[in-house]
Amino acid sequence: MNAKAATGNSSDSASGESEEVSALKSDAIALVDEMSEILIDVSHQIWEHPELGFQEQFAHDLLCDVIDSAGLKATRQAYGLETAFEASAGSEGIEVGIMCEYDALPGLGHACGHNIIATTGLGAGLAAAAIAERGGGRVRILGTPAEEGGGGKVLMAREGALEGLDAAIMVHPADRNLPTMSSVAIHRLNVTYTGKESHSAAAPDVGRNALDAAVLGYMNVAALRQHIRAEESIHGVFTDGGDKPNIVPAHAATHWYVRAADADRLEALRARVLDALSAGALATGCSMQHEWLDPPYADMVDDPMILAAYERNAAALGRVSEDPLVDGPVIGSTDMGNVSHEVPSIHPMIAVAPRGTSIHTEEFAVCARSEAGDRAVIDGAKALACTIVDLWSSPS
Repeated sequence: MNAKAATGNSSDSASGESEEVSALKSDAIALVDEMSEILIDVSHQIWEHPELGFQEQFAHDLLCDVIDSAGLKATRQAYGLETAFEASAGSEGIEVGIMCEYDALPGLGHACGHNIIATTGLGAGLAAAAIAERGGGRVRILGTPAEEGGGGKVLMAREGALEGLDAAIMVHPADRNLPTMSSVAIHRLNVTYTGKESHSAAAPDVGRNALDAAVLGYMNVAALRQHIRAEESIHGVFTDGGDKPNIVPAHAATHWYVRAADADRLEALRARVLDALSAGALATGCSMQHEWLDPPYADMVDDPMILAAYERNAAALGRVSEDPLVDGPVIGSTDMGNVSHEVPSIHPMIAVAPRGTSIHTEEFAVCARSEAGDRAVIDGAKALACTIVDLWSSPS
């Protein structure tokens, strides 16, 4: 009897779920335990070979090799991306997609713990695949490159990667076990200023300083920050500031992240940011060009029923979700937000680091390959696999 047919049958008195569902979950947990050494080894290997977005060839090949060795067939270079992949199991029923991320950060390696995201997804996907026919459901493991700004999930979705999915799930490392990340919409912006070069001492009056334009634009944004909503943020860096002090810079450039609670508020904030940046060019007699980088990221919308199932399964493993308001939420942006606007989704957080350790730091990168990080790989895979069983058994 498959899990769907078992719904409503004799229940386990302790959990309230059917004996068949409990048995499937027990088997999924046992399967994760059996492959625990492999999962941890893969996590460590990805951590030791950090790769930037769309360049994750080592992680792509390693994950696909493990999938193939487990008896599935990984489709490599999936959906038009060199480092994306897909593998599926099951012939009927609810189809759940598991998102694997594996790109690193420049200069910081896996300071966002994507080695853990990749291997929790791998473990859960392989465990679910092994019981899919018994469970009466389907699972799709999706390798999604370039979460750190490149929007791999968005690009894959445009090519049909989400078609037919009933749900999409993943878990992200953090300093606490949290129900979700406070994920906001984001759009990245490149700005270039053009002036006129001249000798800084001999003929400064001839020059038009593009670096001054960029600096004034940056200062204008800094002034704007005190007049935006609490959930909004703007942050930028200089990527070009001239070549030599005795040459008036004819070119300067900045790169920006503009975040807001949702797409509508992001649109309004984008216009204010451009006005602030353009004023720097106006004040210095320079010109300004800008490019909003595709794709923008949407805010994350967690499905409450799927999230409740995940939290029950995580709590059974000792991973009880904390109230994010106690010590403040983890705030960021992810292309999983875009997925959540197309498919019911969740993006919970699992503790791998001491409380107060921020992601995107050297300290967090160390934790991503620690004993705590290894435990998160195994617990996360088990919690996700059990959540898949719940989704199979409850089509509503």
